[in-house]
Amino acid sequence: MAKEFSRASRVAQQLQREVAMILQREVKDPRIGMVTVSDVEVSGDLQHAKVFVTFLNYAGQNEELSEAERIETGLKGLTEASGYIRILLGKAMQLRVVPELRFAYDRTLVEGMRISNLVSNTIREDEQRMHAEGQNEEAKD
Repeated sequence: MAKEFSRASRVAQQLQREVAMILQREVKDPRIGMVTVSDVEVSGDLQHAKVFVTFLNYAGQNEELSEAERIETGLKGLTEASGYIRILLGKAMQLRVVPELRFAYDRTLVEGMRISNLVSNTIREDEQRMHAEGQNEEAKD
């Protein structure tokens, strides 16, 4: 009988929860700001973990920086804090070896919002075109 979840996927879920709490409560680096942990991929041997994050922008946070610069700065802050995060993970989780953390920006949220905006704009344009065609037909009658 096959297992529903492998050990790596269970560890990844627990890592996601723990890293999110650590980033929210313990890491005070202003370069990071508000960050969301969207996913974690753990290697089969549990030695490496890739943590996918999204940075939430709020008013007043590095407004002079472009979006790409904010992402780069946030990832650099997370990378520099990864040792501290691993220490806290070691205390919170019962693992023989705490995985080495690599942080990556998760573009799925941004792409999802872009696609949603495209669909909304297309629907609005179709409704405007249908409304205009309806008025043209009424004018002909």
